[in-house]
Amino acid sequence: MSRNTKTQAVADLVAQFTNSSGAVLTEYRGLSVAQLRELRTALRGNAEYAIVKNTLTKIAARDAGVEGLDDLLNGPSAIAFVTGDVVEAAKGLKTFGKDHPALVVKGGFLDGKPLTPDEINKLADLESREVLLAKLAGGMKASLSQAAALFNAPLSQAARTVEALRVKAEADPSILAGGAGTPETTDTPAPAEAADPETSADDTPSADAEAPAEAPADSASAEEASQEG
Repeated sequence: MSRNTKTQAVADLVAQFTNSSGAVLTEYRGLSVAQLRELRTALRGNAEYAIVKNTLTKIAARDAGVEGLDDLLNGPSAIAFVTGDVVEAAKGLKTFGKDHPALVVKGGFLDGKPLTPDEINKLADLESREVLLAKLAGGMKASLSQAAALFNAPLSQAARTVEALRVKAEADPSILAGGAGTPETTDTPAPAEAADPETSADDTPSADAEAPAEAPADSASAEEASQEG
């Protein structure tokens, strides 16, 4: 491999380390070309599986600021550069490894932190991002439904109150004329009662007023009696 080729290979690896959220270092000794193609297909969309040169990978990891891989870079090495869901990538490697024991996970890193094989297996046992998002959405939907019920309860009570007032107003329009629950002023007999004192003073004869009216009648009777006498 020429110097320029090595330089380009290191640059490509640096770019892969930099553009990946994590990487899983594996040993692929014993896997056929067809099996490696099958593995790449299983990881597609979540990781890119590439066979690497240990010396060049150490240089690239150092240039990319990735630590903890030097001791793992021995023997035939290949790296799954995680570009998608890290859990799905770990699941793909674990599932493939069950059917093909020649695939051995040696370690890796995630978000700049080193991972042991056991930690990668634990990642594979987690629920995928899609499942977690679905559960989160379901929890949020339930919370929103509960919140909607809390908001709708007072509104329903208010609606029932308004409807009751509407029915009552149709039966007695005075409720709207005088305010809710207030009778109209035209039904109040106050003006009639105010007129009663005037009627008593002007139209109703008093006992003192009757006596003078009867006096002329008594005088006329006295005159007639004297003439007859």
